[in-house]
Amino acid sequence: MSKPPSTYYAPHGGLPPQTSLMTGRAVFTEAYCVIPKGCFSDIVTSFLPGWTDTRMWLIARPMSGFSETFSQYVMEVAPGGGSDKPEPEAGAEGVIFVTEGAPTLTLEGVRHDLEPGGFAYLPPGSAWTLRNKSKVPARFHWIRKLYEPVPGLPAPKAFVTSDRAVDPAPMPDTEGRWATTRFVDPADLAHDMHVTIVTFQPGGVIPFEETHVMEHGLYVLEGKAVYKLNQDWVEVEAGDFMWLRAYCPQACYAAGPGPFRYLLYKDVNRHARLRGTGAFGR
Repeated sequence: MSKPPSTYYAPHGGLPPQTSLMTGRAVFTEAYCVIPKGCFSDIVTSFLPGWTDTRMWLIARPMSGFSETFSQYVMEVAPGGGSDKPEPEAGAEGVIFVTEGAPTLTLEGVRHDLEPGGFAYLPPGSAWTLRNKSKVPARFHWIRKLYEPVPGLPAPKAFVTSDRAVDPAPMPDTEGRWATTRFVDPADLAHDMHVTIVTFQPGGVIPFEETHVMEHGLYVLEGKAVYKLNQDWVEVEAGDFMWLRAYCPQACYAAGPGPFRYLLYKDVNRHARLRGTGAFGR
């Protein structure tokens, strides 16, 4: 299935004028959260130790009543910026997805000059650095999760690919209106998280209320749609972020006029924990 060129939305910061209304589309409930693109202002950015000339929007993090399994950053690295020691936490795996610019990723000693649509999987314990050697800012998503090892099952290996290099797989009986770009084999049990790109053509729908154990983070890369979140229908557009708690009912209707695409995180392929965070046992 061929893909037309995509334009990925990336926030640039700034502040709204004093004449703007305060009320927006931001929603935070016990089942889901919507952070609209208008919330990505300068005053909610943060900085990271070990990173130079870099700021980020932290849009998901493990905390009570919110994300249980992952964190997600929207990173902005100025020319000359970056990090030689980016990951501080032992056992963390990660995914990078580039939306603007041309960051240089060095992964296990191999240099990769990324571009918009570039995707990298960073296994736990992998050696990697990221630098912006270009003359314009680089913007990308960095999704992090503590890897859950399984005895006898080796951890996944590092790899770099791109949105353009992977053909989206149409969902059954949808005539191509709903498709998923999968960067790893869903049957590979070594992976305990999937980061994919979901694409709806105008008129495409999720025709039932999905209700499942996987937690979701959805960042809208392109287009607009109406999304069913728990009991509410919410309008979303490029630049919006949604977090969905496990078992939060969800559905979608993409009205157009162009494709609706989002970067999707979900936790997969592991037993439910009976002790520790999110469990009753001790």
